[in-house]
Amino acid sequence: MLFFSYFKELVGKEVTVELKNDLAIRGTLHSVDQYLNIKLENIKVVDDDKYPHMLSVRNCFIRGSVVRYVELPPDGVDVDILHDATRREARGS
Repeated sequence: MLFFSYFKELVGKEVTVELKNDLAIRGTLHSVDQYLNIKLENIKVVDDDKYPHMLSVRNCFIRGSVVRYVELPPDGVDVDILHDATRREARGS
């Protein structure tokens, strides 16, 4: 639940999601659920030449199990909130 609550704070910010098939998609985070499924709006593929069929796609839903990693915006990382949440989860509160 730690990551889910953290990603909810990033709704409306631009993120880059790299999938396990090496496709990297940048877009505005619209929503995320408890399974870390992600919905992005106004997407752009990072490598247009490798994935030309994705040029016409504007919104996408990404299943959480296919995500390799999510690159967060530098201003979207609040280290104090992460430390507090990690401590609370470690205590079981």
